[in-house]
Amino acid sequence: MTKTLQQITTIGEAISHPVRLKLLYLLSERERYIYELAKDLSLSRQVVQLHLKRLEKAGFVESDLRLEENDNRAKKFFKLKKFNVTLDIDDLAKIFG
Repeated sequence: MTKTLQQITTIGEAISHPVRLKLLYLLSERERYIYELAKDLSLSRQVVQLHLKRLEKAGFVESDLRLEENDNRAKKFFKLKKFNVTLDIDDLAKIFG
């Protein structure tokens, strides 16, 4: 499937930050709760949320809001989606050719 310029830019931006790459690595091990990710990265939940939104927009991760037993609060879990990042000359030729 040929990518649009916007798709290429979104993917590039998503993987251009070390924190987002670390998030991809952590989520490759298993799905995680956002507070657990924030603790593992020594970052605030808000900062981690912003990075996860960027990864979700690019199609790398997905989230799931759930209620757990004995806890009335909804918790947002994130998991890695299967992905393969490629960019070839055909993609660029379709856009700029």
